[in-house]
Amino acid sequence: MTGHAQEQDDETTDFFEDRERRRSLNGPNIILVMTDDQGWGDTGYNSAHNPQRDKVVTPAMDAMAAAGLRFNRFYAQSPVCSPTRGSVLTGRHPFRYGTFSAGKPFRNQEVTIAQALKTAGYTTGHFGKWHLDGVSGPGQPVLVDDPLGPSRFGFDEWFSVTNFFDHDWTFSRKGQLVQVPGDGSDAIVAEALKFIGAAVQSETPFLAVIWYGSPHSPINPLPEYQQKAGGSAYYGEIYGVDHSLGTLRSGLRRLGIADDTLVWFNSDNGASKNDYVPPYSAGGLRGRKGSVWEGGLRVPGIIEWPARIRKPFATDVPAVTSDIYPTILEVTGIKMPNQVQPLDGISLVPLLDGRMTERPKPIAFWHGGGGQKNGGHATLTSNQYKLHKPAPEKYELYDLLNDPAESKDLAAEHPEIVAQMKSSLLTWQDSVVNSLAGNDYPGGLSKDAVNAAAEFSATKYAKKAKAAKGKKKSGKDKESEE
Repeated sequence: MTGHAQEQDDETTDFFEDRERRRSLNGPNIILVMTDDQGWGDTGYNSAHNPQRDKVVTPAMDAMAAAGLRFNRFYAQSPVCSPTRGSVLTGRHPFRYGTFSAGKPFRNQEVTIAQALKTAGYTTGHFGKWHLDGVSGPGQPVLVDDPLGPSRFGFDEWFSVTNFFDHDWTFSRKGQLVQVPGDGSDAIVAEALKFIGAAVQSETPFLAVIWYGSPHSPINPLPEYQQKAGGSAYYGEIYGVDHSLGTLRSGLRRLGIADDTLVWFNSDNGASKNDYVPPYSAGGLRGRKGSVWEGGLRVPGIIEWPARIRKPFATDVPAVTSDIYPTILEVTGIKMPNQVQPLDGISLVPLLDGRMTERPKPIAFWHGGGGQKNGGHATLTSNQYKLHKPAPEKYELYDLLNDPAESKDLAAEHPEIVAQMKSSLLTWQDSVVNSLAGNDYPGGLSKDAVNAAAEFSATKYAKKAKAAKGKKKSGKDKESEE
């Protein structure tokens, strides 16, 4: 062999060794998929008791559930939009950083999953609904200089709008306006696949966050999608999501990366309260979006990762969106030196590996009250019981294993369980109030940054919204801000 040939052979060997070394160090590609207002009963695989089950056509979701890990008790960290999105990115309850409700801003002192994965060489992208910059109303293209936009929180590429979207929408590709005809769900998946394809070409591991705007209002599916859903406009919206999800899964297989890609699917909160939503959307559970009863929090949840989950299974172990961050960190072996503590979520790696049969610590929820300890409605969910604190010194207890609809209050029958769970819930609330004050950040809360971000959202986006008023159909102008 000549010296030149030997040199080329060594370079080729080094190239492949380096590629394998990077794969082993970085772990899988990661895709986090989240729908908007999809209820617990809004999937084909979970619609056996739905009177309209023939209209719930979700072959891609059903295929994921059949091939991976299906959660029977997966929860959004909040019963409304923006707070849950914050929990996905941070692993922390949104009250810790002041994201109390839909449209409330994120804090720029938080550490996100995108920032963490970038330390391990991942390229990162966000596609679809953002809603963490304090902007309400129909989705506007995210501004390139938004201090609370995707760039600020570790996303290299993004194709994003501030809030919900529908078909024939205008998105922002890192500040460049892109008007896309057709279904918005198809649009964001097409953009995500471009990003994924480029990452595969450069042999770089990736994080793709795909956040849909459906089945949130406006309910206006493409006619062919509504037809697929038996004429139901609402389930036509969900079919549109599922169609794009099928495109995503096919794309991963075409690129040859499906086995080494972890896809995590869930909704941001339970079924909407609006009249257009079918009665069974919440799956027979009590409550809807905006409440911490099961119908407002329990949502579809699936993990598909063929290389790790070789045998499909379903689990009754409770899990929550705050678990996503610590799970991904353990999967990738990342240790963040500047990690903001405490985390509320736990790693589900033992569950993926079949070593977790019960959740080691309960899940706490809190909605309303603006972070005042005696305000709002708080709950604590264990493997069996759920303690409600709907008002100061008022407690209710439900057995979720035997009464998932939360119809019979057992507090008087089990005072010892109430006392134990009450103590844990109150201690957790004290911790959250401490975090809200900024005590989790080195140097405390940066009020200047918080105020500057609020001023940006209140001025630049408000001016754009005013300029656009009248150009949209009147029905879209009156939609919910959540």
